[in-house]
Amino acid sequence: MLNVGQEAPGFALKDQAGVLRRLEDSRGSWAVVYFYPKDDTPGCTKEACSFRDALPRFQDLGAVVYGVSADDGESHQAFAEKYSLNFPLLVDSDMQVINAYGAYGDKVINDEVRQGILRLTYLIDPMGRVARVWQVTDPEVHAEEVKATIEALATSA
Repeated sequence: MLNVGQEAPGFALKDQAGVLRRLEDSRGSWAVVYFYPKDDTPGCTKEACSFRDALPRFQDLGAVVYGVSADDGESHQAFAEKYSLNFPLLVDSDMQVINAYGAYGDKVINDEVRQGILRLTYLIDPMGRVARVWQVTDPEVHAEEVKATIEALATSA
């Protein structure tokens, strides 16, 4: 996992529509980069829909949201269409960005430790540094936590 204050690793990944998205394109804005295990699974759907519903408020704060998983573009496209997702889902099938952000490792599933993509979120400040990191425990309310943090950090700056 990356530490607060650390420069966020750059990336250039295609989204569900095939558009290349670069972290550097969000410089000057807050960027939410959230990692999730799999498209169209219960927890991942709750998290994606909470970001979808909160997106206008993120945009009001000058923030962009990126969801990242190892699923392919077709899977992302179907997931985005099924739930009317209004933000980029980035394809990281070779898991270079997932690994660079420390979003792969041990997790407990049904009392069993397995390796997999971790549910992590990074808030990147307008200068490209990690402002906050979350190990997400409740995907349904997580977007509100992130939004409240941006509001608090933006007003204290």
